[in-house]
Amino acid sequence: MSNATFPSLGWEGFLPDLVTVLSPSECLIVLVANPAIPAQCNHCHRPCKLIHDTALRRIRDRDLFEYRVWVDVPLRRVHCDTCGVAREGVSWLPARARMTDRLRQQVERLCALLPLKHIAQLTGLHWHTIKAIDKARLQRDLPPPDLSQVRRLMMDEFALFKGHRYATVVADADTQQVLWVGEGHSRADIAPFFVWLGPVACARIEAVAMDMNTAFDLEVQLHCPQARVVYDLFHVIAKFGREVVDRVRVDQANQLRHDKPARQVIKRSRWLLLRNKQNLEVEQRVKLDELLAANQPLMTVYLLKDQLKELWYAPTEAEAQARWQAWIRLAIESGLAPVQQFARRLKIYVHGIIASAVYRMNTSTLEGMNNRIKVIKRMAYGYRDNEYFFLKIKAAFPGKVR
Repeated sequence: MSNATFPSLGWEGFLPDLVTVLSPSECLIVLVANPAIPAQCNHCHRPCKLIHDTALRRIRDRDLFEYRVWVDVPLRRVHCDTCGVAREGVSWLPARARMTDRLRQQVERLCALLPLKHIAQLTGLHWHTIKAIDKARLQRDLPPPDLSQVRRLMMDEFALFKGHRYATVVADADTQQVLWVGEGHSRADIAPFFVWLGPVACARIEAVAMDMNTAFDLEVQLHCPQARVVYDLFHVIAKFGREVVDRVRVDQANQLRHDKPARQVIKRSRWLLLRNKQNLEVEQRVKLDELLAANQPLMTVYLLKDQLKELWYAPTEAEAQARWQAWIRLAIESGLAPVQQFARRLKIYVHGIIASAVYRMNTSTLEGMNNRIKVIKRMAYGYRDNEYFFLKIKAAFPGKVR
């Protein structure tokens, strides 16, 4: 078979001339220019007959069976009538690249399935190279969100690194698409999101679900004054558990220093008091009932916890307001200092609790997303490039079709 009819094997414009086995796991293929196909200018793509000079470049191609394939390519510079001296255009080898397009495409497909470390072991490429390929793919392929359809938002924070370093994630509450991820959780850190959203899209936002984060609340009020803030039930009840139930439990245990068996029962009752009763086993429910019957303060805070939850299930705002007034009255009259302090602090957030009667929103979906984010981080053994990490998060949550 002559060179003119030899198949290109994906190396358009070139023909294989020599194959050399370098080692039991590597081989080298030397290419020569195909005389039947003239070189083209990289800029105007016109064929050029005059060659200025030729330089040999060694690149990686896809593996062939057990061999890692290296290719020597004679890249030419041409004399173009329009552009002058220009680099030869090679369709399967981008400018300055050290690997073929088909190897890059293979790496892109693997990046959607495996961690970078495993792809590096599989292909023999450095993980920096693989990360650069995947990052470019994400920047190229991630479609911009349709902000004209966004009406309700969810905002939450997640741990970026150890040492109290956080990032904020914002998602569309209706499609569960991650719209924006940014470092930090202060007002200055999340303000760029609203700048990116723009005044027109901000004016369309009707409600924003969040935990009791003052920075989130104030930024929403500043940029979306017409939007209702909705505080998440889980965060408020969890805060009540930490600041009230735990405090009262410890105080009651401390009063029983001289009755060690009774003290141990109360000290070990934390999860019985914090978990929902319907999630307890029969034996645990019996223990809980016995504990509450024997300790009036714990009975009080347990019932107040259950009654506080009912605020999120009110059918109307008027009913939610009535339930709030009843709850805060009971909290103040309880005579328990932790309960009273919590109730007074909760007053300034009551608007976000009552709004849940109109907007049935919460951040539980976002909490699930945060768990997925932790998995993404663990699979990669952590990320040094936050921009790349945030792109991976957006790719993981493209959203549902409306």
